[in-house]
Amino acid sequence: MAERLDIDEIEEEKSKSQLKREQLALQALGKELVELPERDLAYIPLSERCLEQVNDGKKMSRGALKRQLGYIGSMMVHEDVTAITDALTALKQQHQGKVREFHQLEMWRDALIADDDNVMSELAVRFAGLDRQHVRQLVRNTHKEAAASKPPKSSRALFQYLSELASDGEG
Repeated sequence: MAERLDIDEIEEEKSKSQLKREQLALQALGKELVELPERDLAYIPLSERCLEQVNDGKKMSRGALKRQLGYIGSMMVHEDVTAITDALTALKQQHQGKVREFHQLEMWRDALIADDDNVMSELAVRFAGLDRQHVRQLVRNTHKEAAASKPPKSSRALFQYLSELASDGEG
């Protein structure tokens, strides 16, 4: 007589396609880890063995990398995937914050170069240490450089000055 499976056992069994999807998701997570810069990889909670395999994957290309990602995916079963994905999400959010800050600085610089006095007032309110005279001088130099078709040295200096103000204002 054939053995009869309990209903709970049937529900716990995963289909072959479900197992394949989970394995592919772990491989994709492994690929994200391989693509991370070294400095960011240090913030991801990985076992030494898995970290070593991820670092090996950074040196590979094409077929070897594909096999390595499969191996990393199989190792991920023994890792805390939730902690890894949380750490990756935190890194992405931090990066997006830096990108937003960079774009804000660009907008301020471009508005100052376009002689928008409202931005100068906004910056004076936002940053107590704003040197208006220095900013005006950098803007004038930017206009002169543009008229003479010279490299935008003063525009870069203005961006750097705004960046320093922003970092001092946050700290």
